[in-house]
Amino acid sequence: MSLPSHRPTGLSRRSLLRGGGALALGGASLAALKLPVFEVAGAAQDPASCRAADRSGSDRSLVISNWPQYIDPRNNKNGTFMGFTERTGITVDYTDDVNDNAEFYAKVRNQLGTCEPIDRDLIMLTDWMAARMIGLGWIQPLDPDRVPNLHANLIEPLRGVQWDPELRYHAPWQTGLTGIAYDSSRTDAVGSFEELLTRPDLKGRISLLSEMRDTMAFMLKVTGADPGDFDDDEWADAIDRLRQVVADGHVRSFTGNEYVQDLAAGNVVACEAWSGDVIQLQFDNPDIKFVTPEEGLALWSDNMIVPNLATHTANAEAWIDYYYEPAVAAKLASWVNYICPVEGAREEMEKIDPSLVDNKLIFPDDEALAATFDFMPLDDQQTAQYEGEWADVTGG
Repeated sequence: MSLPSHRPTGLSRRSLLRGGGALALGGASLAALKLPVFEVAGAAQDPASCRAADRSGSDRSLVISNWPQYIDPRNNKNGTFMGFTERTGITVDYTDDVNDNAEFYAKVRNQLGTCEPIDRDLIMLTDWMAARMIGLGWIQPLDPDRVPNLHANLIEPLRGVQWDPELRYHAPWQTGLTGIAYDSSRTDAVGSFEELLTRPDLKGRISLLSEMRDTMAFMLKVTGADPGDFDDDEWADAIDRLRQVVADGHVRSFTGNEYVQDLAAGNVVACEAWSGDVIQLQFDNPDIKFVTPEEGLALWSDNMIVPNLATHTANAEAWIDYYYEPAVAAKLASWVNYICPVEGAREEMEKIDPSLVDNKLIFPDDEALAATFDFMPLDDQQTAQYEGEWADVTGG
């Protein structure tokens, strides 16, 4: 099957999202290493006092850090990037230097923790890290009058998150689902995470994600807990269940995006998977299916946030408001193939690429979105404990 012209090549954005959970620390136990990346005692700031004068009125520029391959081509005169500059007169210094949540955190924590600038006006980070930075007081509030499209057009399932329920500090850039993928030419349908972990014919032929929050959200579901609100005892039940599954030899591996190659090659026949990856796999192999497990789907977003001491906050808000126009959002979604967070973009997609209008991994229906859940924010102590136990079980 020939690939559509909008399909990106090279590394996908999600293939680089490994730092959400297990940090790359040479396979050692994170508990043993005492999690230096997350020790931020005394680093909290007050965003009301740790802020710079906004030069947006006199300096029509903007500095952005985002993930690689996460925007339509910037050199396309009909694309969203050049369209923003043409519309607003704001020039954008755009860098795709967010390769890993924890790595980026480590790069900026000393400055943000001591109220020093990081020379960026807008950064894009995954829910848990955005929540962490907001909780530390490192992020500037958005002026709701400057981002009316965000408040009017954000899809309902992304509203009211417990770490920023009023959208004071964040705006989702793109969103994805974590569920199950399987190769229908090699195995029967897999309908639940419980089944993925227990079915005898799948023993040694499945993989789980090395992102702690993704996998443990499902383990909490399997053991009867709520991933959005659980205690240490419930965590212990879930990690013990995973420990037994691993000891039984049921899991071939814990992987990042490598599961894509394993699934394509038949090394695994079913796996925990990210929705955007499955869309890419289906271009070449329609036998690859994405399943909403009986336990539901994990919903995550990468979010636009303005760091303390940004000097072009109003220009950043103009960027956010622009990308929450349905027509702009649809053009972006047609390229990156993740869930579009903007209400009305599906109708606009009819004009851009009708083949994507009914793709439920870009525009999920209400039934799919109603089955989604997220992972509760963790404090430093919980992070150290849970990451350490996770690493001990997974060898990560």
